[in-house]
Amino acid sequence: MNPQAGGYTPKDLRFGESGRTSLINGITQIANAVKSTLGPRGHTVLIESPNVSKGMTVTKDGVTVARAVNLLHPVENLAVTMMKQAANNTATSAGDGTTTAIVLTEALVKAGNELIKDSHNRTEILRALNNELDNIVSELKKNSKPITKQRLKDVAVISANGDKEIGSIISNTYNEVGKNGIVTVERSQTSDTYNEVTTGIKIEKGMNSPLFINDQKKDECILEDVHILVCDNTVENILNIENILKPIIQQNKRLLLICPVSENVLNTLAANVIKKKLNVCQISPPQFGYKQRELMQDIAVSVNATYFSEKTGDDLSLITFNDLGHASKVIVGSDSTVIIKDPEVTDAVVEERVKQLWDSHKLATKKADKDFILSRIASLTGGIGVIHVGGQTDLEQKELYDRVDDAVCAVRSALTEGILPGGGTVLYNIAKMYANKSNDLDQKNISKKIAYAILGDALKAPLEQILDNAGLKAEEIYEGLLDPRHGYDVKNERYGDLLELGVIDPLKVTKHAIKNAVSVANTILSTNAIITMARTYEANATT
Repeated sequence: MNPQAGGYTPKDLRFGESGRTSLINGITQIANAVKSTLGPRGHTVLIESPNVSKGMTVTKDGVTVARAVNLLHPVENLAVTMMKQAANNTATSAGDGTTTAIVLTEALVKAGNELIKDSHNRTEILRALNNELDNIVSELKKNSKPITKQRLKDVAVISANGDKEIGSIISNTYNEVGKNGIVTVERSQTSDTYNEVTTGIKIEKGMNSPLFINDQKKDECILEDVHILVCDNTVENILNIENILKPIIQQNKRLLLICPVSENVLNTLAANVIKKKLNVCQISPPQFGYKQRELMQDIAVSVNATYFSEKTGDDLSLITFNDLGHASKVIVGSDSTVIIKDPEVTDAVVEERVKQLWDSHKLATKKADKDFILSRIASLTGGIGVIHVGGQTDLEQKELYDRVDDAVCAVRSALTEGILPGGGTVLYNIAKMYANKSNDLDQKNISKKIAYAILGDALKAPLEQILDNAGLKAEEIYEGLLDPRHGYDVKNERYGDLLELGVIDPLKVTKHAIKNAVSVANTILSTNAIITMARTYEANATT
């Protein structure tokens, strides 16, 4: 008999320590798979991948390894799902740090499970643990430094698993595009890995429908040789833009609409994209009020488009194909759009616009207005770098692509918030601080005492894992080291000032890794009941 036939779905319930044990088993399995990749002496992981060349992937990329893990046991797999969320959130927020987040999560959960007893107030301990996040971030910031050109290269090399050639390409690309520039990664059509730098503009608006996505891996809509409508009039009816849609369809061209549209128009566009009758994407104009008008004018200038605005009484029905701008490429994500300029668009027009903005900057009296103008100048003058990743085989190219993508994101994070002495050294020193604080507290402050002890044990994990992957022990390597900036360079087997040695971690990556790790650890350690759907094969699964 089908158990769902009566209108219900049978569930399995687990409570207390039994459920948490299964969760921890799941955490241990995904952590063991991922953490062996950490550090310069980390190992590769072989993954069965039916969708890639030769049915397998060889990688040191933590994100790739984590995504490949799915377990048979339902509760263990719930833990795996939560670990993936921590890793993905870290990667989304900081661009890197997946492996660090997983290593920290496992360490926090295991330390918490060992130190928190039934007689303790679990809720108070976990609240105390969570309350220390701001203090940990503050300690990280105390140890951070702004990034220099040389340090930028060091971050790139480290994040690319010690590949100096790749590190040089990445750092050179960032140096070419400038501090306001954007760097993206693509697969090369050849075996060579190289960079290209062009000019472009970034818009803080993303696609208004996920149905526009044509790159499922990156959740992006990527259009090349694309025409662009720049307009702040709301397109209420698809017939309003018939004059530009007809030639787009007839000539099989690509179109980006930067304009507000009605829900009906949005659905019509998306439906035609799904049917492959139209290569189009739509985003809303950025900002509001006068800022919107100014930014839309900037965009129009950069792509050589006619700006249509309802504020000046422009009529949508008068728009023709010749009013559209053009770009070499657009990359539209969920919350931002990058437009890579057409090299045939004259720089003179952009230069004149920038000159006007500098004149406006001189006349502006409010700091907010001056900052807004400066951000526009940066957007118009900033470069866009593309790193084309090659390889002799599909397998080699994919592995290198993952490494380059991680390294590019790590450099971006370092440029945003600065760098730390690397290899988990700062977290290791913070761990010692918490261990001492725990020892100083008496039993009257038992919740804080245990929370500090958990942090004193868990925050050492990234450094210990890096050393373990190199066949070394942390207590032996770091015994007697007092300067917080000093540590051990695992790759070159030497002691010294880690910033000077080029052993560096981006602050942003470390910060988000610990935040996401604490969040998942809190969830797992506070769980007392787990409900899963009953599975017929569970009798043969690991318990």
